[in-house]
Amino acid sequence: MEKTYNFNEFMEVIRRLRAKDGCPWDREQTHESLKQCLIDECYEVIEAINNKDYPNLCEELGDVLLQVAMHSVIAEEDDKFTIEDVISEESKKMVRRHPHVFGNQRVGSSDEVLMNWDDIKRKEKKDRDPKQEILDVPKSLPANIRAEKVQKKAVKFGLNLGDSKKAIEDINVSLIKLNKAIEKGEDASVLDEFGLMLFRMIKLSLVLQLNAEYSLTNATNKFINRLIDVISPMEGSGDNLYHIAPEEQESLWR
Repeated sequence: MEKTYNFNEFMEVIRRLRAKDGCPWDREQTHESLKQCLIDECYEVIEAINNKDYPNLCEELGDVLLQVAMHSVIAEEDDKFTIEDVISEESKKMVRRHPHVFGNQRVGSSDEVLMNWDDIKRKEKKDRDPKQEILDVPKSLPANIRAEKVQKKAVKFGLNLGDSKKAIEDINVSLIKLNKAIEKGEDASVLDEFGLMLFRMIKLSLVLQLNAEYSLTNATNKFINRLIDVISPMEGSGDNLYHIAPEEQESLWR
C-alpha cells in the first residue's frame, strides 16, 4: 500500500530538503527567489478551478501548500517565525473576525458578515491612517488589480466615481489626448495617456459593477477562438497570415 503523509510528516520532508545534505536547489531558495513560483502556482489553482478539474486542483493546492511550507521553513531557519506561528495567527484572525460563529453575535446574511468583517478589520487597524492604507496596496499586484483596489479604497474614503456617462466621457478624452500624442511623436505623453486610459477603464468597470479581470479574460478567450477559426483552414497548406494582405485578413476575421 502506498504511504500517505500527514501534515507534520510533510513539514519534515521540506526540512529534509533544506538540510545541509538535502537538495542543492531547495537549499538555494530564498523568500525572494520563490516569489514568482508562488504567483505561478496560484494561477494554476485558478485554472484548475475554472476547468473543474478536481484531481488537478488537488495537485495544484499541494503546490501552493509547498510554497507556504518553504517560506515558513526558511523563516524558521532565520528565527523569524514557524509554520505553527502562521497557522496560529491565521486561526486567531478567523476566530476574531467571525464572532457570529465563535461568539454571540447574530447575522442574517452574507452581506452582514462582510460588513462585520470590514468593521472588525478597521478596529484592528484603528491606528492606521487612510494615506497609509492606500500606500499599503501591494505594488506587486498585477497592474489592473492594483488599480481596482486603489480606486475601491478611494471610494471607501469618500471619493465619488461618478456615473457611467462621466466615466465614458473621461475615457473618450483620454483617447483624444492619446491620439494627439501619437501624432506628435511624444513618447512620454503616449505612455502617460495610455496608462490613464487603462486606469479610467478600470474605473468604468467599478461604476458598472463589473469584474475587469473576468471581462478581459472572456474577451481574450473569444479572440483565441476566433483566431483559431481563421487559422485552422490554412493548416497543411503551408500558408499563414503572413502571406495574406491586411484587407484580406480583415475580411477573414469578419
